[in-house]
Amino acid sequence: MTTLDYENLGKANTPFFDEFREFFDSFLGSGWYILGQNVKGFEYEFGSYLGSPYCVGVASGLDALTLSLKTLDLPVGKEVLVPSNTYIATVLSIVQNSLKPVLVEPNIKTYNINPQEIEKAITKNTVAIVPVHLYGLPCEMDKIMEIAHKHGLFVIEDCAQAHGAKYKGGMVGNFGDFAAFSFYPTKNLGALGDAGAIVCKNENYYNKLLALRNYGSHVKYYNKYVGLNSRLDEVQAGILRIKLKHLDKINAHKRNLADIYSSEINSEYYALPYQNTRFFNVFHIFPIRCKKRDELKAFLLEKGIKTEIHYPLPPHRQEAMQGIVSGDYPISELIHKTILSLPISYFHTKEDAYRVVEALNGFAKIA
Repeated sequence: MTTLDYENLGKANTPFFDEFREFFDSFLGSGWYILGQNVKGFEYEFGSYLGSPYCVGVASGLDALTLSLKTLDLPVGKEVLVPSNTYIATVLSIVQNSLKPVLVEPNIKTYNINPQEIEKAITKNTVAIVPVHLYGLPCEMDKIMEIAHKHGLFVIEDCAQAHGAKYKGGMVGNFGDFAAFSFYPTKNLGALGDAGAIVCKNENYYNKLLALRNYGSHVKYYNKYVGLNSRLDEVQAGILRIKLKHLDKINAHKRNLADIYSSEINSEYYALPYQNTRFFNVFHIFPIRCKKRDELKAFLLEKGIKTEIHYPLPPHRQEAMQGIVSGDYPISELIHKTILSLPISYFHTKEDAYRVVEALNGFAKIA
């Protein structure tokens, strides 16, 4: 019995190896290794793909979030609303700006922040909302932006898992004041190391971000801001330029695998990802929920099928967050206890998907 990996980055990137080698040979001889033509080229090309003239490459998705908030110079201790079931990086970016994260429960169907709960969480100290397009499914951005405009709040979209996702035909990253992207190697648009980018709404934010990512400097040795060293690496930018040309094909492949899962998996036993024509889901992850999640994971492993849990522990239960966030989050708890991610990489085949389906439906019959 062959093992079906959940992810294999070597296999996923194999189709691009020839292009990678050609780029690297050229890059190596150029002698320009930091903030060169590949970073500028990727910023222009990725911004054009999204439909934004203002794109800044940074070192990681976490830095993209952190620098977006830093640009705003928000008063210390003010509150930022964030989903209670997000990856910890979203919360860390708030804490690292000396702001207070306020966790808001998600919609149990979409796993994204619930606009109705956002309204309830707003106080006189609230200054921003960070909606997360989790697993590749867009948030309900029209409702979120309506709330933000009503209360005068900034919006920073966390697009780390949603490259190319759309809500009502609009590309995610174009709704809020800022949008933060991660290009961690497992993402639909993944580098060969850490990398990130920020898209913003106006030229003033853009110019400030260019300095903040580079020690707070526009001119070498002259520092206007207290900045960071968070420059998108020239190698990673070159790799991303190559893969960006293939992103729509990668997304289409993952959506085809998702169609098999959605149509063939026993939906009476498993909770499957939410489907609606308003949402163009790029399925960075294909999550299902099962009351017997741990038994299911073990059963699939016995069948040679590897899965992952995104995520086993919610932010409010992380040791690092004790004394920073508090409260009860039953919907988040339920998601984290029952969720399981199925194989859906660029290297997986339709035959792989049907093998997973057969195993899942077999478990449903005996569970």
